[in-house]
Amino acid sequence: MFEIVFLGTSASAPSVRRGLSAQILKHDEYRFLIDCGEGTQRQILQSGLGFKHLNHILITHGHLDHILGLGGLLSTFSRWETIDDLNIYAGKWALERIHDLLYGVVLRGANAPMSIQLHELSPGVFFEADDFNISTFPVYHRGADCFGFLFEEKSRRPFLAEKAEALGVPMGPQRRDLVNGQAITLPDGTHISPEDVLGELKPGVRFVYIGDTGRTEDLVEHCLNADGLVIESTYLEEEAGMAREFSHLTARQAAELAVRAGVKQLILTHISRRYREKDVLAEARAVFPDAIVARDFDAFQIKQR
Repeated sequence: MFEIVFLGTSASAPSVRRGLSAQILKHDEYRFLIDCGEGTQRQILQSGLGFKHLNHILITHGHLDHILGLGGLLSTFSRWETIDDLNIYAGKWALERIHDLLYGVVLRGANAPMSIQLHELSPGVFFEADDFNISTFPVYHRGADCFGFLFEEKSRRPFLAEKAEALGVPMGPQRRDLVNGQAITLPDGTHISPEDVLGELKPGVRFVYIGDTGRTEDLVEHCLNADGLVIESTYLEEEAGMAREFSHLTARQAAELAVRAGVKQLILTHISRRYREKDVLAEARAVFPDAIVARDFDAFQIKQR
């Protein structure tokens, strides 16, 4: 299961109720900050999440409304020393702007109190943990090197506790060994294999995050059967021409992508302050009835449905 907490859901400029793009994706002990618009550090404080364990920052693209908050965040880290290392993942063009911001403006020759690593993204898996990985794929938007992210739990076979109990497998390391695919022998000599206590292989949760993008036809394969999709919805269909001009989506286009890809849960963000939330929701729900428009500080669990 993944959990996403929205810190900023506005498009291009903040509004009274919406900050600029930023969200935290949580999985077990891991936390990933996705984009870091101006004011993100204040939103982190107001959310109650705090700064600990925010070692990984994923940047969809290098536009200022998605990266300017990195300056303030680094300044805060420099004062409080809450982390030992900071990893920022982005495309080449975005990393160049981020480097200028962090080293040319914030640090200006001073040493950062932690190790800062700038990782250039390319399509494919770039982060792997024991039970999930993160891959990236290109999206079409103004400027170079724009990316979406796929968070995917690894397939697993569920442990059938009832069967283990019936076979006399005690709680503890032996059950862990069986889950890890290792056979065990009980004190009475009974041999038990993983096949005896594991169920059928089940795919893990798939969650897709897409920031700014101007088209959807090349995104279906990446969103296919996703348990959750977060995607921008900057415009309404009444201004579809403007959406094309600035390489953004309408609420209807986002919903149509979710339908074509068989997405289970659709959450819209990057909402222009020119529209009322209920109008964005109505346009999306005419196509995808369970669509949701995220608000700042909303939290959603992404799990199999």
